[in-house]
Amino acid sequence: MTTIAVVRKDGIAAIAADTLTKWGSAKESAAYVRNHGKIFPLAGGFIAVTGDATFKHIVEDYFGTLQPAPRLDTPATIFRVWNKLHAEFKERYFIQVEEDKEDAVESTRLDVLIANPHGIFGVSGHRTVQEFTRFYAYGSGSDYALGAMYSVYDRPDMDAQAVARHAIAAAAEFDDGTGGPIHSFSVPLLDP
Repeated sequence: MTTIAVVRKDGIAAIAADTLTKWGSAKESAAYVRNHGKIFPLAGGFIAVTGDATFKHIVEDYFGTLQPAPRLDTPATIFRVWNKLHAEFKERYFIQVEEDKEDAVESTRLDVLIANPHGIFGVSGHRTVQEFTRFYAYGSGSDYALGAMYSVYDRPDMDAQAVARHAIAAAAEFDDGTGGPIHSFSVPLLDP
């Protein structure tokens, strides 16, 4: 349970996430958990992770072992990186693959958002990679976050990071799987 958001606006890519961890009905807020962040730096930008709390450790560990850091500059390169990550998830990190007969491909079982100098991207559990032009959100509060971003994106007084933070604040207000404090980061785009 979490909510993450990315925004591209005025030459800046921004990313934001909540910091709440949930285990069933139990909530572990940032006041009680030191390593509560869901965003980490990667390849000159940032990545935010949804899904099981262990996924952030797995993704951070996997990318921490890659030298040099992978290129995450186009949907095609991100897709290739994610296919390798999926294989490692199963082999090295013991992720149980869903066995849903209706799924055409195995699921990595997490969604991520990426904000870097090349743009804002999302990778779904089935490794679908999308490059977004304005904003997007994943997670349990994503419906609230998307609505919040839609309602304020064109306001001149709100930069990319303010829009992303607004999205997480709206999700935290209405989604029981999202809670503050909010973490956010931004990076200048190469091609504004």
